[in-house]
Amino acid sequence: MLQPIDDAMYMRLALQLAESTLGQTGVNPAVGCVIVKDGRIVGTGAHLRQGGPHAEIHALRMAGADAEGATLYVTLEPCCHHGRTPPCAERLIREKIGRVVVACLDPNPVVAGRGVAMLREAGIPVEVGLMEREAKALNEPFAKFITSGRPFVTLKAACSLDGRIAAGTGDSKWISNEAARLEAHGLRHRHQAVMVGVETVLKDDPRLTARLPVSALQPVRLIVDSALRTPADAAVVLTADRVPTWILTTEEADADKQRVLERRGAVVIRCGSSGGRVDLDAAMAALGSRGIGSILLEGGGRLNGAMLEAGLVDKVVLYVAPIIVGASGVPAFALAGAETVAGAIRLERMTVETVGDNIRVTGYPVRPDGPAARH
Repeated sequence: MLQPIDDAMYMRLALQLAESTLGQTGVNPAVGCVIVKDGRIVGTGAHLRQGGPHAEIHALRMAGADAEGATLYVTLEPCCHHGRTPPCAERLIREKIGRVVVACLDPNPVVAGRGVAMLREAGIPVEVGLMEREAKALNEPFAKFITSGRPFVTLKAACSLDGRIAAGTGDSKWISNEAARLEAHGLRHRHQAVMVGVETVLKDDPRLTARLPVSALQPVRLIVDSALRTPADAAVVLTADRVPTWILTTEEADADKQRVLERRGAVVIRCGSSGGRVDLDAAMAALGSRGIGSILLEGGGRLNGAMLEAGLVDKVVLYVAPIIVGASGVPAFALAGAETVAGAIRLERMTVETVGDNIRVTGYPVRPDGPAARH
């Protein structure tokens, strides 16, 4: 079906441009821009990498002289401050853009409506809010990181109908189908880091890389390991010179073990201690300070449960396979749990889709007494 030629059509294209760069802009937002004049698209652009030109600049360079008097569609409010790049709002004014359509305001406190105000003060008509929900969904990690300094955590798991991520023997290959596993690798590509517990490393010796039919960006690999049991010959350690491996441990961890791992290229980060375990809240603060804005949590049931109980999970992506494992299986969420159904953690803004014979459930965890995730 042909789309009507209107503002929404051009903004939809800008959103597609932004979505295509998810995972490659670091802690910066994914942004798309389209410039239209006299019924023709004269410029398009996307923010391609942290520290590089913004989407508006790429689009303006393509448009050239046609930018004057044109309408510019952008998924995020043009910046108005000097960071690694000059203010985009000033550039739009200088290029004499005729009209600007913005999907959503920038959550960055140093912008937060000031870019729109600058354009309007220069006499440029600005409309805000077209496809705002879609634009905000693209940059959930950026919004949390820029306002809190902490990473946005997406918990991803594949489980049976009765909530098991492995059989009693530990066998888990494969609960999810091939299409769901490919999606999971895409999620790794789109997050800055992937996190597991040391038990996963000891049992599976995973690579924790994004393996796609095309070239993929590789996330930093995070291992939660209170006693530094990660073997020096584990795949994540042996490849640490090519794909970063950071091990989160406690203040009490053995210094000799740390030196062995660091000689192999791993980075060891001490994150306090909580009952002999890694202080997960302190770990999130430490990772944020090191520029990690998004984490894909692929922990076992224990780590999944601990992160949920600590209120550190922002989003859940659960692939449910049409199998029943039974009571001996490994639960997807090992946590003390609620005493009543009313007290259970609940997913809100939930979507459900099929991926072959699997079901993908996506939602945002909340507790009865408020949000489960700490923002």
